[in-house]
Amino acid sequence: MPQNKPLNSKFSHAPKRKEILSEEEKKLALKNALRYFEPKFHAELIPEFKEELEKYGRIYMYRFRPDYEMYARPIDEYPGKCQQAKAIQLMIQNNLNPAVAQHPEELITYGGNGAVFQNWAQYLLTMKYLSEMTDEQTLVMYSGHPLGLFPSHKNAPRVVVTNGMMIPNYSKPDDWEKFNALGVTQYGQMTAGSYMYIGPQGIVHGTTITVLNGCRKISNTERSRSEGTAGKLFVTAGLGGMSGAQPKAGNIAGVVSVTAEVNPAATYKRYEQGWVDEVISDLDELVKRVREAKEKKEVVSIAYDGNVVDVWEKFDEENIYIDLGSDQTSLHNPWAGGYYPVGLSFEESNRMMAENPDLFKEKVQESLRRHAAAVNKHTAKGTYFFDYGNAFLLEASRAGADVMAENGIDFKYPSYVQDIMGPMCFDYGFGPFRWVCTSGKPEDLQKTDDLACEVLEGIMKNSPKEIQQQMQDNITWIKGAQENKLVVGSQARILYADAEGRIKIAKAFNDAIAKGEIGPVVLGRDHHDVSGTDSPFRETSNIYDGSKFTADMAIQNVIGDSFRGATWVSIHNGGGVGWGEVINGGFGMLLDGTAEAENRLKSMLHWDVNNGIARRSWARNDEAIFAIKRAMQDEPLLKVTLPNLVDEGLL
Repeated sequence: MPQNKPLNSKFSHAPKRKEILSEEEKKLALKNALRYFEPKFHAELIPEFKEELEKYGRIYMYRFRPDYEMYARPIDEYPGKCQQAKAIQLMIQNNLNPAVAQHPEELITYGGNGAVFQNWAQYLLTMKYLSEMTDEQTLVMYSGHPLGLFPSHKNAPRVVVTNGMMIPNYSKPDDWEKFNALGVTQYGQMTAGSYMYIGPQGIVHGTTITVLNGCRKISNTERSRSEGTAGKLFVTAGLGGMSGAQPKAGNIAGVVSVTAEVNPAATYKRYEQGWVDEVISDLDELVKRVREAKEKKEVVSIAYDGNVVDVWEKFDEENIYIDLGSDQTSLHNPWAGGYYPVGLSFEESNRMMAENPDLFKEKVQESLRRHAAAVNKHTAKGTYFFDYGNAFLLEASRAGADVMAENGIDFKYPSYVQDIMGPMCFDYGFGPFRWVCTSGKPEDLQKTDDLACEVLEGIMKNSPKEIQQQMQDNITWIKGAQENKLVVGSQARILYADAEGRIKIAKAFNDAIAKGEIGPVVLGRDHHDVSGTDSPFRETSNIYDGSKFTADMAIQNVIGDSFRGATWVSIHNGGGVGWGEVINGGFGMLLDGTAEAENRLKSMLHWDVNNGIARRSWARNDEAIFAIKRAMQDEPLLKVTLPNLVDEGLL
């Protein structure tokens, strides 16, 4: 039995969760937690676990936090009989690295509740299983719980992960609160519970592309086009977890950005990491600084230490013109720390959240109405506002805010996927391909950057005009990746690539590993991709055939990846826009330089992208029809059902 130890005051900690269990259910939660331990320890642990449940709303088993430092070590330092299992250990520790994780001692990586495990016993047991696993076994993970090692075969996934897969009628927000408190399910977000988070870099590239293309959308005049992004102002909120990527993306895109954050710990964490240039806590000072930056056309990221509603309202009063606006607070989790109401301090909000949740909900909804009203004033002046897939418009509408279109069905502002990422990237097969150099060596990452750039430049020479912009954006990105210092935690990289790009880049890596030029590489992607996620208000918001509320694509994706060679696969309920609002899946694949790895990458990556393009094509998306026809020309074994288009006049 390890000694108990205090929480680390340097870390950000999860807020107290909602009091939702009955007395009998609290006993059940304790029984569920104690089943990890032999009965001789129960008398000592039960008062401790009871105290955690009452104090935090969850049983995290803090006593069992490892004493060693948590970070991704070089793959050869991990114990085990199986190289693939060692790679998964590495990725798990990266997700829990305090430099990467939002609430590391609660095993939460990002998004306020995106968990790798529910408790520390699950972590320890999982790492033990991985250290013992052979190439003839598969570890089964039930929402953070390692069910066990099962006999399989060397071509099967080494780990299969499910998170939060509820019976549909039990997928409301309070269901997560209840069943997570009982210790029987968890919210894996997207890449938290699938061991594929690489720090805020994971969304920097997508945010950069979004901001760049947002600027292109509003650059209607010749003068505006010639000026590019210089002097344009981007206002948003959120510096915790994935949203922390926004100021860095703003800098890369070349704009002035203001990102509001109510949690000072998150604000200064990003500042210390160099992800945001300046921190300002006074609104008058902020107005003065933004005016100066816009006039001088500076490229600068400013964090406002406070509530974003105050920023929108102040900029309206002071007539500060906002070119682009969005929001990246965790509104998929509005009642448990994802969004903080204006007019209350961070500490006051946390107390009210735990002690008076009904009043807290009222305050959040009141704030959302004010938030939307302020945004509306700016859009009336010409601001381009988009929903960044965090459920802002969805929750604002539920609060009665003025965010609905005239038809009373749609939102008055588009999702960024509807306007930008869907038609410009996903429909063509471009999405967030990523890799991790398991050696931990920066020189390996540099070599992979060079290889990826070389591959993309070669592909671009023969690319059709329809995807030339996407190709150039990615070449520009990868060339600047090192100087932008994007690495937090593991030696990782992300870029948007289509199936051809992913396969050719992966093969180049595998060849370099075979030659001994670099160590093994883990491939993966964000779940926020072409095929990985069914989410009607985000990833599939540009699906207009009525199927955006179906989840066949995400389920087919993870099934297909599992038998085409993925090292591990995952499928989650929730992620990005909220519990019950989305189904999303992902994978990890270890490249070790072997011929088997080459066969796996070709088979799996081809399916992983083209499954989604085929679905988008069937929805009659023009760009996807173009892309899937091109894919069928390149691969004779691919035969996809194409849609016949109806003359609107007949209807």
